[in-house]
Amino acid sequence: MEASLRYELRRDLENKKGEQPLTLLIHLSSQRKKVATGIRLIPELWSLEKQQILNLTTKLKTLLQKKYGDNLPKKQTLIQYQDDLIDLKNKVRKIEEGFRSKGIAYSVEMLIEKIKETKEIKIKKEDPTNLVYDFIDRYIQEHELTRVKGSLVVYKSLKHHLKNYEVKTRNKIRFENIDYTFMQSFQNFLIKWEKVHETTGTVNTLNNITIAKQLSTLKTFLGYAKRLGIKVNDGYKDFAIKRDKLEVIALTQDELDQLFTFNLSSNKRLRQVRDVFCFSCVTGLRFSDLQQLKREHIKEIEIRLTVKKTKEPLIVPLNSYSKAILHKYKELVSPLPVISNQKFNKYVKELCKLVGIDDSIEIIRYKGAIKQSTIYKKHEIISAHTGRKTFATLSLEKGIPAETVMKITGHSDYKSFQRYVKVTEERKRNEMQKAWGAPV
Repeated sequence: MEASLRYELRRDLENKKGEQPLTLLIHLSSQRKKVATGIRLIPELWSLEKQQILNLTTKLKTLLQKKYGDNLPKKQTLIQYQDDLIDLKNKVRKIEEGFRSKGIAYSVEMLIEKIKETKEIKIKKEDPTNLVYDFIDRYIQEHELTRVKGSLVVYKSLKHHLKNYEVKTRNKIRFENIDYTFMQSFQNFLIKWEKVHETTGTVNTLNNITIAKQLSTLKTFLGYAKRLGIKVNDGYKDFAIKRDKLEVIALTQDELDQLFTFNLSSNKRLRQVRDVFCFSCVTGLRFSDLQQLKREHIKEIEIRLTVKKTKEPLIVPLNSYSKAILHKYKELVSPLPVISNQKFNKYVKELCKLVGIDDSIEIIRYKGAIKQSTIYKKHEIISAHTGRKTFATLSLEKGIPAETVMKITGHSDYKSFQRYVKVTEERKRNEMQKAWGAPV
């Protein structure tokens, strides 16, 4: 029998900031026990019904700041809290599976004992400077079963850059020393970072987008360490990360139709890649979800699955395009002939080049204050993720409200989704000026 898991706020233990402890209630047979999560929340940010932390929208933030002021947590902190809640539930399920696989009848007390064991923090006392690196390893280990594999690569990269920084500056990295000054110094180090490829002699550098990702990852990690009882210098919170805008590479409706109807009868490999790519373009599914798609996920008029990246349930309505593609492969065990991501990204470029999707696209990146501009043919920068971007952009152009598109794609943050709206508006302007002439 599987334990019932439910999160609840302890209304009787509110601190001076107005926060209440969030506990996990474990119910098994007639036994009920509470487990501390280490998370404290203001009650307005918790949905008991949905069992999740509410999205800190601009409207909600403005409303709550009047009451809580500086005590209001940052959006990134709340995202990390939600991740931790998902991780804790997954941890309990894993413990239960371990008991069941060994044929052991378990109680609530046994579950709690195992949870406590996994929470024990092992610190190498002989060298305090290793603490930061040990915790990065711990974070990776604790999240590898609940996160998409690629999402943890950035933490390994962060560890690598921190060690290089330590060697370069000869400054030992400790939690208590990571303040505003450190963040500024580390950012400058990343801007100047270069690595020469041993074989080709090519010099690799980091652009501002990659640097911002490293710095935001470091902030997330410091918050994680603090919640586990490590004394962390709060100065890092004052450091603002500047984020450059990413271009949205998406197909136009004409390009999608051209691709969808292109004659590939003599090329099975590219025909299948085309169908999988177009399916992403008309459903908005990530490649990881195309890979996990099974027959049981496909209902009469929609797809129902749990998103691999976010672990959230998703409903995607079928349309004439997606229905026609699924019909092609009705005899297969899997709904679609999905190959590896690496091969797919290679073949989809070849496919789009063959079809003639070759408009010139300028990609702008900054390294510090230095602008770097590169011109590509569009087919050179198309990848599996272009399908998802195409769906969002074309759906908005067809008049589907942004809120509806976000529901289908699974976007929870309008700020990250807003770039698709801007692209749509820009296309409207371009088409208007092309048809009627630019304003004088």
